[in-house]
Amino acid sequence: QVQLVESGGGLVHAGGSLRLSCAASGRTFSRNAWGWFRQAPGKEREFVGAISWNGGRQLYGDCVKGRFTISRDNAKNMVYLEMNSLKPEDTAVYYCSARVAPTIEGVYDYWGQGTQVSVSS
Repeated sequence: QVQLVESGGGLVHAGGSLRLSCAASGRTFSRNAWGWFRQAPGKEREFVGAISWNGGRQLYGDCVKGRFTISRDNAKNMVYLEMNSLKPEDTAVYYCSARVAPTIEGVYDYWGQGTQVSVSS
């Protein structure tokens, strides 16, 4: 059974930083794209960013460009989301996801349970 487990969420002051991690088990994702999404209360799920199978291509949502960075460690079967200059509007549950395919675009097939990030003003 494939599982994605996020960690690293928490409460931080505006301007602070957090690093989210996502660990996969049940299969290897070294040839697959990873993505991060978030959902705030009362809002739809929002694309945060994605990284291709070899890290050669990354894509970010406009709301986080220049502040968030995705990286991956294929040897550990993990993906990370480095979040800097956090704003109160970044408050949400953050989900990692993975695709069966190696490219960023398309449907994401596997999802974690989410980790809460709260940014105070």
